[in-house]
Amino acid sequence: MDSIVNKLTEIEDAASAIVQHAEDQKEVLNKEYEAKWKAFDEDLEKKTEARLDSIRAELEENTTRILDSQSDSSTELIRSLQKEYEEKHTEYAREILKRITEV
Repeated sequence: MDSIVNKLTEIEDAASAIVQHAEDQKEVLNKEYEAKWKAFDEDLEKKTEARLDSIRAELEENTTRILDSQSDSSTELIRSLQKEYEEKHTEYAREILKRITEV
């Protein structure tokens, strides 16, 4: 009978040791998982920030290019209108006078 009790005690001790080892391994694996998770999050954040910076720079470049183009177009239109006025202002004045006097 004592040998059965001793055997059961040995089995229980072995089972307790196995459970303790599994819990220790679980904690080690949890720490590894958390470290990998943190590294993944940091890497993803860096990549996301880099992509956002790239998009912002591209958007700023496109906006600058569009504004410069519009400025150039506006400047050209103003020059064209000034040239037309300089060439035809007398004709415009006569036409305005003619319409006023016809009424």
